[in-house]
Amino acid sequence: MFYHLSIEKMKYLKIFSLVAFFAFAASLESNAQELGVRFGNFSGNNVAIDGVFGLGKFSRIHADVSFGGNGVGIDALWNPLYRPIASSGFNWYAGFGPSFFLGDPFAFGIAGEIGVEYAFSEIPIVIGADWRPNFRIVEDTDFLADQFGLNIRWRFGGGGSSTTSN
Repeated sequence: MFYHLSIEKMKYLKIFSLVAFFAFAASLESNAQELGVRFGNFSGNNVAIDGVFGLGKFSRIHADVSFGGNGVGIDALWNPLYRPIASSGFNWYAGFGPSFFLGDPFAFGIAGEIGVEYAFSEIPIVIGADWRPNFRIVEDTDFLADQFGLNIRWRFGGGGSSTTSN
């Protein structure tokens, strides 16, 4: 279905993905915690709109819509482990979830994630780094272990997920 997409169709797919991502974020506004960008090698791309949506004090959804390659990547990872590191402003997290690449070739897989982030107490910015290995199931079966990222996000409200340690 996603084979040999024309440039025009890819533009519409990217626009649709952006609109869908922001609509999802707006619908969860009361739970939206952080929104920013992610740089790195992942889902066939190198830059993403990065969002974190809190599900409780120590659980969250970490979602990305990525661009910069020959398609659009969508990851929605559940971080059931999200904990502060001692009394510092650092937190660590781990999780998993579906990973899609809408391009040529189409890809679907399961991504894992483990990372660390720092929430500045003076300004509402969170900076983090993570490793996101991906086991691709569809179109080709493959394991990608070289997917690292740098996250820079704006924290909304005082009850953001990264403020649990402050």
